[in-house]
Amino acid sequence: MAKKVAVIGAGVSGLISLKCCVDEGLEPTCFEKTEDIGGVWRFKEKVEDGRASIYQSVITNTSKEMSCFSNFPMPEDFPNFLHNSKLLEYFRIFAKKFDLLKYIQFQTTVLSVRKCPDFSSSGQWKVVTQSNGKEQSAVFDAVMVCSGHHFLPHIPLKSFPGIERFKGQYFHSRQYKHPDGFEGKRILVIGMGNSGSDIAVELSKNAAQVFISTRHGTWVMSRVSEDGYPWDSVFHTRFRSMLRNALPRTVVKWMIEQQMNRWFNHENYGLEPQNKYIMKEPVLNDDVPSRLLCGAIKVKSTVKELTETSAIFEDGTVEENIDVIIFATGYSFSFPFLEDSLVKVENNMVSLYKYIFPAHLEKSTFACIGLIQPLGSIFPTAELQARWVTRVFKGLCSLPSERTMMMDIIKRNEKRIDLFGESQSQTLQTNYVDYLDELALEIGAKPDFCSLLFKDPKLAVRLYFGPCNSYQYRLAGPGQWEGARSAIFTQKQRILKPLKTRVLKDSSNFPVSFLLKILGLLAVVVAFFCQLQWS
Repeated sequence: MAKKVAVIGAGVSGLISLKCCVDEGLEPTCFEKTEDIGGVWRFKEKVEDGRASIYQSVITNTSKEMSCFSNFPMPEDFPNFLHNSKLLEYFRIFAKKFDLLKYIQFQTTVLSVRKCPDFSSSGQWKVVTQSNGKEQSAVFDAVMVCSGHHFLPHIPLKSFPGIERFKGQYFHSRQYKHPDGFEGKRILVIGMGNSGSDIAVELSKNAAQVFISTRHGTWVMSRVSEDGYPWDSVFHTRFRSMLRNALPRTVVKWMIEQQMNRWFNHENYGLEPQNKYIMKEPVLNDDVPSRLLCGAIKVKSTVKELTETSAIFEDGTVEENIDVIIFATGYSFSFPFLEDSLVKVENNMVSLYKYIFPAHLEKSTFACIGLIQPLGSIFPTAELQARWVTRVFKGLCSLPSERTMMMDIIKRNEKRIDLFGESQSQTLQTNYVDYLDELALEIGAKPDFCSLLFKDPKLAVRLYFGPCNSYQYRLAGPGQWEGARSAIFTQKQRILKPLKTRVLKDSSNFPVSFLLKILGLLAVVVAFFCQLQWS
């Protein structure tokens, strides 16, 4: 008899968890408190309590080829960076393709998840839900929490003396939907993460003036990288990941600084991070430097105090006649339906083995999916988490002892602090390629490079030097996909397809780059023979 699994939430993590359950022959039931799928990526004009909220113009920061699920590429005509509505369309296509909607109970809120009395032997859970005012309970063999971590706004008002005197409007960035109604205003955005930067840029086109306050500064990257390719298809390769791991930390940080300043000098723009050697997640925004050059946005230091109409900053400067303050200060997260003894949130942190499993449970039948912030796309990350979890539930993979898991949690946290710092916004941060490989190794899906070098050297080279996308984890192991190799070799064509909307005549000009390579090779040959002649 198939094991019954409760999946909480029908966002990205919930959808892929459903598919992984079905793939492993488990029997999932998904509880979604709203009326539709998509989670944070489904825009709604009205902000709803307990639900993630986005502004209308949100576009993905990771490209389609690096964000798609491992055996389901996005349509080749989709743009590389997707508007939220386009991404939601992909999720709908995905859900329809694998017939996932039949497993979802919409407008159903999970009230509690508790161990059954015989948990130590059965590993089962009692899940209480509410729908249309009626409570129901059911017993499940396992639980996957996929409720996300972007719905509880963090507004540290105590850090802003005088906020109670401020006569203007102030609110958290989750309340922001579009620029209508902010025309001609003087606006202060507090916090310079991706949301704060996006909102500041959008408002600056019609506002009288926008100020953005940052405590520590930030690196700003363009979505467009070398030769016009998406940034993550260039940055996230196994070769580059190996370099970052092998080289001394000071060298790596120097290289990152040089790379970040290649587009524009951050010091000149007042953006250089206070601690530039911490690998904090960069801001992905193509317009920030342009709006700064135009004077539409002005960068300010930390807000020291607020008056009825003004903001006083730590550097002593004052900006008068502020109409609106937007707190882009991030999120906290909580699990109101769980007992603290199961998953306790302290200082915006949870103690989970590899960000997934509580270490203290007698039975490994509970997991959190997507409770992580990788330096890359969350979608392939959540998928590999779900693939591993469902195999643990099924008994095909096992977890180490509690002591081993606790040691891993401590070491992982120490490494995270060393790499990313102690800011609240970085508590879920992790390296991208390393973490994907770590999960893939657990289920036997990590590519075997030694074997591939002999069997398929062309593929091995592409895997090592090309983009580390999700298709790589379908080449071997459980859930192997026949189309994985082809998807890897055709990704460039899917990247370029939406860009080639104007037909160009074939150029007969001899490629200059190729000519330079030939000349360089000839120079090496000539030098070699000259050396032989003189020796």
